[in-house]
Amino acid sequence: MSLIKREDVRNVAIIAHVDHGKTTLVDGMLRQSGVFRDNQEVRERVMDSGAIERERGITILSKNTAINYKGVKINIVDTPGHADFGGEVERVLKMVNGVILLVDAFEGTMPQTKFVLKKALDLDLPVIVCVNKIDRPEARPEEVVDEVLELFMDLNASDEQLECPFLYASAREGTCTADPYVEGKDLQPLFDTILEYIPAPQGDPDKGTQVLISTIDYNEYVGRIGIGKVENGSIAVGQDIVRVNYHDDSVHEKTRVTKLYEFDGLKKVDVAKAEVGSIVAISGIGDLQIGDTLCAVGQEAPIVFQKISEPTIAMNFIVNDSPLAGLEGTYCTSRQIRERLMRELNTDVSLRVADTESTDTFKVSGRGELHLSVLIETMRREGYEFAVSKAEVIYKRDENGKLLEPIETAYVDVPAEYSGTAISMLSERKGELMGMSTLADGTSRLEFSIPARGLIGIHGNFLTATKGTGIINSVFDCYAPYKGDITYRKNGSLIAFEDGEAVTYGLFAAQERGALFITSGTRVYAGMVVGESAKPEDIEINVCKTKHLTNTRSSNADEALTLTPPRILSLEQALDYIDTDELLEVTPKSLRIRKRILDSRLRKRASFATKQ
Repeated sequence: MSLIKREDVRNVAIIAHVDHGKTTLVDGMLRQSGVFRDNQEVRERVMDSGAIERERGITILSKNTAINYKGVKINIVDTPGHADFGGEVERVLKMVNGVILLVDAFEGTMPQTKFVLKKALDLDLPVIVCVNKIDRPEARPEEVVDEVLELFMDLNASDEQLECPFLYASAREGTCTADPYVEGKDLQPLFDTILEYIPAPQGDPDKGTQVLISTIDYNEYVGRIGIGKVENGSIAVGQDIVRVNYHDDSVHEKTRVTKLYEFDGLKKVDVAKAEVGSIVAISGIGDLQIGDTLCAVGQEAPIVFQKISEPTIAMNFIVNDSPLAGLEGTYCTSRQIRERLMRELNTDVSLRVADTESTDTFKVSGRGELHLSVLIETMRREGYEFAVSKAEVIYKRDENGKLLEPIETAYVDVPAEYSGTAISMLSERKGELMGMSTLADGTSRLEFSIPARGLIGIHGNFLTATKGTGIINSVFDCYAPYKGDITYRKNGSLIAFEDGEAVTYGLFAAQERGALFITSGTRVYAGMVVGESAKPEDIEINVCKTKHLTNTRSSNADEALTLTPPRILSLEQALDYIDTDELLEVTPKSLRIRKRILDSRLRKRASFATKQ
């Protein structure tokens, strides 16, 4: 066995909590490495290529890029920061030899900082800590460094890992320095630290081919594209290989490499052959899955691959059966919806799709509400029409048959005057206050242990209660015994009484009963939720009711009826809002909340049976 080090290559991932500046830092690294022409116009967050990623300012899928610095090729993986996309982070870390941990110079260590750092330390990866947004007026770099070191110790880091380098950067300005009080000029200190501190990849070039597939991309023209690192040997176009999997002995397929790419800037470049340590993309292998190892024929040795954490939340995707079904969507049938969900499994390793007893219903499980809402929004934009149920957590049972539920650690940042409101709101949902501290700007940081179902539907009410100033971040902690029932909503629904078109006269009478979700001219049907009741119980109203014509004119007959502006719910708000007996009807043009049982009499009968 003759191990060699590829000193001309470095493989590094950038990890951090959501919105701490990973993608912006990669932008700066690409600009300063000469990937773009001097006169080339480049949009911000160029790595966030998806429309939803750009709109929401979050990274959903990990992205690969590469730059050249002092004759060394630095392969960079930009990873998601949100806990719901943690499955992406877990698997790409197998592809790199070190990580850059980005921490906000004001916010400090956050839940996802702990999650991603733990994954990196478990794989014994060296860490470069980069304190970002050093140019913020309220930056507190020294305190943040102490927080990071405390986090390292909490996670039982080794002495070598504790000796990691600390850098201070402004990703937005494209500067970095080793001293927080010395202004940086460019990102050269970061590049130099990567070359010095991140080990070169090593492997045995004389051994048989071994490439572990860590990410799957998908292209309509070439199909599945597997991305992974050449662990041993080499791989070449036209080479016969065998696909195997460490966790599945049944996977044993002989195939051939038809296309091979390496990354250069934002492009994939065709190569004939790739050596040990290179990160490559391979196409032409139909059933390629994340976790597969591509091996030389006769030398099948699958590489151990960390199993991805299981989903904790699920919802049903149901064929739309409302009176307005099929009017706005292109793909509405159970076969089309099922095919699309199964296709999503090609690239989303954290997702699970299961058939149910009904051919019109599919159980879709993911890592959180955001994870599933991004899938819903993507399908909606592609022309799909369907209904979804209230998100529910996935329970387990211990060896004694006791019911267990997922528990999250939630960090709540609120102005001091709203801390009591936040504590009351989370306590109502079975949250336990574990700690409380005050940040440099006077903001209160509260730490809760709370059932995952307690966070379902809380964000809208929480933002309202804190006048839009509160922030909740959470990360999965463990499974623990069931904490008891939780009431999701205190107010009932305003339900349309008949099919038709909402008119001003009917809405004017209805708005006295609560807050409306629709405007005049909206098509409605019996059983559709048109607003929120001011009372705890549901109220049926007729929003299609017109004023009866008479021979006499009343004194105010000619006065215009004034409607209060309706509450138009976004997808996330609607998913948060719906109750367990309601569905959200999703079409490319509309979002409608409806009762699961549309018929009023059948609904009352079912409600009575439930109470019995």
